[in-house]
Amino acid sequence: MRTLDFEKLEVWKKSSRLAVDVVRELEGCKNYGLVDQLMRSSLSVPLNILEGEERETAKESARFLYYAKGSCGEMITQLYIASELGYIPKHKSSAFISEAKHISVMLAKLIKIRKGIVR
Repeated sequence: MRTLDFEKLEVWKKSSRLAVDVVRELEGCKNYGLVDQLMRSSLSVPLNILEGEERETAKESARFLYYAKGSCGEMITQLYIASELGYIPKHKSSAFISEAKHISVMLAKLIKIRKGIVR
C-alpha cells in the first residue's frame, strides 16, 4: 500500500496523536458541549492538514494549513477552559497545550514553505 504525502508530515503525525490523546482524556466527561467543541477542534487540525496536502496547488495547501492553525488556537483555548473547570487535570492540559503550541509553530513554518517564503 502506498504512503500518501500527508502521512510523511511530522506535523500531521503529531496533530493526529494529540487529537487521539485529547479525545481519550475526555471519555466520560458529562459536559457534552465542551467535549464536542474540543473533539471538533482537535480533529480539525490533522484533517485540514490532510485536505491541504490533497489539493493541487501550494496556494490551496497553505489555505488549509491556515485552517488547521486556527483550529489549533481554538483547541488551546478550549483546553485552558476544560482545565479551569476541572475536566482535565492541570498537568495533562499543560502538556496538551504545549504540544498544540508546538504544532502551531510547525504549521506556521509549513505555511511559509507552501507560500514560497522559505525554502
